[in-house]
Amino acid sequence: MLAGPLPASETYAFDAAAPRRVEVARDDLRKGLASWRLAWALARLDLRNRYRGSVIGPFWMTLSTLLMLIGLGLLYARLLNMSLTEYLPHLTVSLVVWTIISGMVTDSCTTMTNAEGVIRQLRVPFSVHALRSVFRNGLTAAHSFPLIPLVFLAFGTFPGVEGLLVVFGLLILLVNAFFAAMFLGMLCARFRDISPIVANVMQLAFFLTPILWKPELLGEGAAWLPFNPFYTLLETIRGPLLGGGGDPLVWLAAIIYTLLLGAVSLSFFARFRGRLAFWV
Repeated sequence: MLAGPLPASETYAFDAAAPRRVEVARDDLRKGLASWRLAWALARLDLRNRYRGSVIGPFWMTLSTLLMLIGLGLLYARLLNMSLTEYLPHLTVSLVVWTIISGMVTDSCTTMTNAEGVIRQLRVPFSVHALRSVFRNGLTAAHSFPLIPLVFLAFGTFPGVEGLLVVFGLLILLVNAFFAAMFLGMLCARFRDISPIVANVMQLAFFLTPILWKPELLGEGAAWLPFNPFYTLLETIRGPLLGGGGDPLVWLAAIIYTLLLGAVSLSFFARFRGRLAFWV
């Protein structure tokens, strides 16, 4: 027997001439952010599955970062003719923050493809997966971030009151991570060649960004560093901890880059959200 018509509450109106992409995308974002508990639970599940059977779990990354700090610190302090007291706090903050940035960008490329099963089978807002990526990388970063106060304590380097600005730097970083997960997650789902390109770009950016070296070593060329978006993100955290709060120009550049990434990400999401299920 044929079923009767759907109740009014279950009917869907779709006009091909006016698909209401912006409204649908806005509703997805609203529901996704409201479902942050689901994203948090999925992020914790991802970490448990990733380190299943491991003895120390995510602390392997902490140990790896610590060994890099010791090796690179001893080598580059000698090469750059700096004392460990001057160089190691700089390297610690730079390397820890860069590891977070690099991990978030790289992980953004697989945000949607890794959630293929959920996207195809369950009606969950797509923005939940972007938030899931942010939480997952935030939890991973939390295992390495304590290295910074430990090195500061060992070398007697302590930030002043301006160190509180690091909270705003972390907020800018998390907002960028969310937008990157939305944009790169969809873009890499459509074009699978983008992911290795992003990995190569991040390797190049590591050497072009003042992580192993200090910005003042460029002399007058340091004025061009704010054109490097990775430098501005790094400096919004490193500046409050080491540089007396950071250059206002760097903060302005970081905010501008965040707004640009947000505009591109949200525009791309609104335009192609309906095709994502076919891309993954």
